[in-house]
Amino acid sequence: MFNTVGVVGATGAVGRIILQLLEQRKFQAQNFRFFASARSAGQKVTFNGKQVTVELLTHDCFKGVDLVIASTPDDTAAEFLPSAVAAGCKVIDESGYWRMKPDVALVVPEINPQDALNAKGIIASPNCSTTQMVLALKPLHDAAKVRRVVVSTYQATSGAGLQGTADLMDGTKAALAGTPYQYTTFKYPIAFNAIPQIGSFKEDGYTSEELKMVFETRKILGDQSIQVCATCIRIPVSNCHSETINVETERPVSVDEAKRLFAATPGITVVDDPLNGQYPMPSTCDGSDEVFVGRIRKDMSHPNCLTFWCVSDNLRKGAATNAVQIAELLAKHG
Repeated sequence: MFNTVGVVGATGAVGRIILQLLEQRKFQAQNFRFFASARSAGQKVTFNGKQVTVELLTHDCFKGVDLVIASTPDDTAAEFLPSAVAAGCKVIDESGYWRMKPDVALVVPEINPQDALNAKGIIASPNCSTTQMVLALKPLHDAAKVRRVVVSTYQATSGAGLQGTADLMDGTKAALAGTPYQYTTFKYPIAFNAIPQIGSFKEDGYTSEELKMVFETRKILGDQSIQVCATCIRIPVSNCHSETINVETERPVSVDEAKRLFAATPGITVVDDPLNGQYPMPSTCDGSDEVFVGRIRKDMSHPNCLTFWCVSDNLRKGAATNAVQIAELLAKHG
């Protein structure tokens, strides 16, 4: 059990859920401290029935803290988390800054728990779109070795933070009313639209979000030979990312075998009865910690390929839940 747990970014969209999960899952620690930038420091949050004041994030605030769970922008993580490590903290980080550093573990607990247990200093939690995909790929990779993945994502506005969802809600109201609205998060209107860009474009024509899915997948599954082609799209859904995933394996995997593999994997729920209209949707997966898989079918164009539909709450398993699960793993193993 940790003596003192600190949550950095406690007032953000993911930070708030981290607090809820620590409370709901009865995470064992003697003390909890919450940190945020100057904009949010001083606010009160309710935790375990008490009002707690959010402290200012500084380089010196980590003294006496054993475990830090951080959900901040990349620049904040780069600046402050080394100070947490220097203070002797174990650090679980949600940002993208540390994920691909060679000496930093990138962890989904159901897939590579040992990497977390062997880690020194910072443990990174993956990108939300990567997390749900690799959890679904893991049983197929273990059974038949994944060779290639083609994935298209349909990502919710909550992935862009609280203001991203505000843009969706307020922009939709304005569009329906025929009044102008000034978007602050998205380059183009998200209401009644689909934007085929998440992150910045790189020289090869892929975005930073798409490249995260390529490189993080290989690192988490421990196989640099896996080929990934990703297209990431922002759609007008408030929460839960959806993905169409086409997987090529070394040997054919039948639909029935895939269903058995998915159903036997902790953290995956199979919802696959298309003839009766049963398949995962953002509206039915919101608020869950599971990764949902459905519409599992053979690829008619290739004998070794499967296609399936995958939905998960990007703020929970895609972010907050995965980080708390890593914390629980560390606590369990001392």
